[in-house]
Amino acid sequence: MTELYIPGADDRETLGAFVARAVRLDGQAVVRLRNRGDEVVEAWVATPFDVLATRAVTGQITPGDVTVSGNELLAALTVTPGERMDPGPPRDLMWHSELPAPGRWQTVDDLPATVVAQLAEQGVAVARDNTGPHGTPPASLMDQAVLTVSGDSLEVKVQLRCLFALSGMGFVDSSIEDDVVRVTATDSWLRLDARYGAVLRRRHALLPLLF
Repeated sequence: MTELYIPGADDRETLGAFVARAVRLDGQAVVRLRNRGDEVVEAWVATPFDVLATRAVTGQITPGDVTVSGNELLAALTVTPGERMDPGPPRDLMWHSELPAPGRWQTVDDLPATVVAQLAEQGVAVARDNTGPHGTPPASLMDQAVLTVSGDSLEVKVQLRCLFALSGMGFVDSSIEDDVVRVTATDSWLRLDARYGAVLRRRHALLPLLF
């Protein structure tokens, strides 16, 4: 039996807001729930921008790694809220994204949240004028590197699609003075941590398998 346990009302509200944003971006979104230790559950979604988004709250999921429907999880969190809930039947076959392997993330730099929010807004304005045939911005636009961040012997490029994901998930609050977005990285992954969640993307595309 699948069961999600979140003891705190604030954490249930936090997770509900995260799932609501994901479903708003993609009505068929699925959410991967994964235990991190005994007291923290991570929620992961694959956004339409080909960028992962995640948020962690105090709680536990049984089994310890399961994918569920975003709409069903949102209903469990908002319609009949309680400490223990049924997040819906497992839909593990619907999860197709790779997650980063456990390892040490190197801090690259902290960016002012106001700057990140402004760049995202400018990107959205440009995207509106360059909508592709399917109503989405072309990949060439989303793949543009809008920031190059250096530190701790690393140099990483932040693509516009990452800022779209941060903005679309409502992770950045530019109204809070001195708020920052922390940039960390591994050899393979880039991570942007904002006040209300984080987005992640592979730094280098995987090479296709040849048969």
